[in-house]
Amino acid sequence: QVQLVESGGGLVQAGGSLRLSCAASGRTKSNYAMGWFRQAPGKERDFVAAVTWNTGSTYYADSVKGRFTISRDNAKNTVYLQMNSLKPEDTAVYYCAAQETYGLVYPRSALKYASWGQGTQVTVSS
Repeated sequence: QVQLVESGGGLVQAGGSLRLSCAASGRTKSNYAMGWFRQAPGKERDFVAAVTWNTGSTYYADSVKGRFTISRDNAKNTVYLQMNSLKPEDTAVYYCAAQETYGLVYPRSALKYASWGQGTQVTVSS
């Protein structure tokens, strides 16, 4: 198991930016994929973005493409989510998750992620 701790959430006005961080510890492996998901009140947990540790391949939800950027720092075992041009509909609790891949990556499926962080609140005011 890998332990994940998110940080960087907060309150921001529409059009503003935030950067979320996810620090990983424990049994981290190069074949992991790291994902960001979000959950608004009364809604399901939705995929936001993902990146693979080894190749750096990235995946995005259509709703955030062009506004959000996911990246990783292998030396620090940390994944980042840079969020620009934020909208009120981006308001949610954001979760970091880790998926151990075995040749195939399922970046958008929450069920494939075995480890989750505690979440960090992002609130975008209009």
